[in-house]
Amino acid sequence: MNISDIRQMLRDHGARPLHEERLLRAWTAARPLAAGPRQQAAADFLPLALRRALPALAERLAALARIRSEHPGVDGSARLLVDLADGQTVESVLLPRDGLCVSTQVGCAVGCRFCMTGQSGLLRQLTSGEIVAQTVAARARRPLRRVVFMGMGEPAHNLDNVLDAIDLLGTAGNFGHKNLVFSTVGDRRVFERLPRQTVKPALAISLHSADPELRARLLPNAPRIDPAELVELGETYARAVGHPIQYQWTLLAGVNDNEAEMDAIVRLLTGKYAMMNLIPYNPVAGSGYQRPTAEQAAALAESLNRRRILTRLRQSAGQDVEGACGQLRARLADGLTPAAGKPLRRA
Repeated sequence: MNISDIRQMLRDHGARPLHEERLLRAWTAARPLAAGPRQQAAADFLPLALRRALPALAERLAALARIRSEHPGVDGSARLLVDLADGQTVESVLLPRDGLCVSTQVGCAVGCRFCMTGQSGLLRQLTSGEIVAQTVAARARRPLRRVVFMGMGEPAHNLDNVLDAIDLLGTAGNFGHKNLVFSTVGDRRVFERLPRQTVKPALAISLHSADPELRARLLPNAPRIDPAELVELGETYARAVGHPIQYQWTLLAGVNDNEAEMDAIVRLLTGKYAMMNLIPYNPVAGSGYQRPTAEQAAALAESLNRRRILTRLRQSAGQDVEGACGQLRARLADGLTPAAGKPLRRA
């Protein structure tokens, strides 16, 4: 069910534009649909036919995404395994400091060599309603200030639905535009469409290497855009919207954690409206990749900062529950938790 379908469903039950917006604000805030402004009773602002339909409408919306299990991490994060109405599952992550990472596809077609999700390929797109519903389900658990579209899937491959979800969250959902972060491996359609949106999100670009050949091996199905061109496209968007680009770089020991790559980062990002996020690899069994030592990762971040490239060393949330994207879903068939091999705890 897409957001346009949800709007039509409300209209079919007598909602006028004012009622429609009030109900969407209540839904995206994870409040009861009957919750009115200033604690106003539903009878004071909703038509009778619509009030009578609210329980069934609320159930249909809740069925879009239900949290099957929650896996808290010691860092304050929580990995969420989410059931969709057709029996498929995706993952969301409650992040420290009031953030949420949501999925945009079941699986992913990019096939990043170091990613568990990429091993399954693309199974289907999420609807815009399912994307927003992940936020609603998470918002019912804790307050949210920021949503990043960086979970399972490549948002650029589901562009219409992701942008519709962002527009709703940035309007009825009351999220600040810069607190909605669109993550991509790089696709020219993103740089064409995002500047035209009403809600212009912040942008995160998964770079991972400045060497075009190495990047092509690591991200085999990503569009073939030279890293230098990708940075220029990002810079144009950053200057247009006033949000710096967040470049993502998963540190793989012996692969892209060397001085040559750091020198290339400096050449690419010097003077750019950008921030580099170095993310030590979260190990996936059978991938063949390893994470660098904590000392090595810290030294790389420090060296970039010394050379005037704003750099943060980030850790993937939920490492203690083996929370690499796609691992909860992959283990569901075995009925195991990621961390200790115990039965999945129901939410």
